[in-house]
Amino acid sequence: MTGTLRVVIADDHNVVREGLRLILSEADGIEVIGEARDGEEAVRLVQQLNPDVVLMDLMMPKLDGVAAARALAAAGSPSKVLILTSASDAQGIGDAVRAGVMGYLMKDILSAELIAAIRNATSGIPTLHPFAQRQLMLEVATPAERSPLEALTPRERDVLRLIVGGLGNKQIAGRLSLSAGTVKGYVSEIFEKLGVSDRTQAALLAVRHGLDA
Repeated sequence: MTGTLRVVIADDHNVVREGLRLILSEADGIEVIGEARDGEEAVRLVQQLNPDVVLMDLMMPKLDGVAAARALAAAGSPSKVLILTSASDAQGIGDAVRAGVMGYLMKDILSAELIAAIRNATSGIPTLHPFAQRQLMLEVATPAERSPLEALTPRERDVLRLIVGGLGNKQIAGRLSLSAGTVKGYVSEIFEKLGVSDRTQAALLAVRHGLDA
């Protein structure tokens, strides 16, 4: 691809966004055109600006990185999503790849590797951190009986974990810095994915499959 690569950064930590902006400002042919502090803002910004690449944190308020990537794919966004995270969540890797991201990177990545991943993404070349590669290989090599919890996004599992702990929607909203309406939406989605009709059934199923409060 010729010309300047336009990048949006989505991360809920100011210092991370500032650091990434500084790194990318020193790279030839890359311009940061926008920054988002949560998943919902990231989706709106990407649809508005149509960047070439989105650097997306995995764990963010309102929408996590995987859910945001799914929303962009569903909307037909041509922007390439690179997950950039400090969370070594094996399930999150599979979820991200299934959501169509072009890379899964850890925040210990070198600046040169990050810049190369951005350029590769625009050419349709994926980049996976060695940890992500190992986890995906293990998933393929040793397929296990799928848990119903695998259908949940990382943020939905966070909500479910708090349901197991006995918290109500308002308490969950306060704990995760979400609105009560957003939590209500997550809870409805969790019920649908797990095939349950109330919080007690959801909590029992979660505990049975190893998700504790």
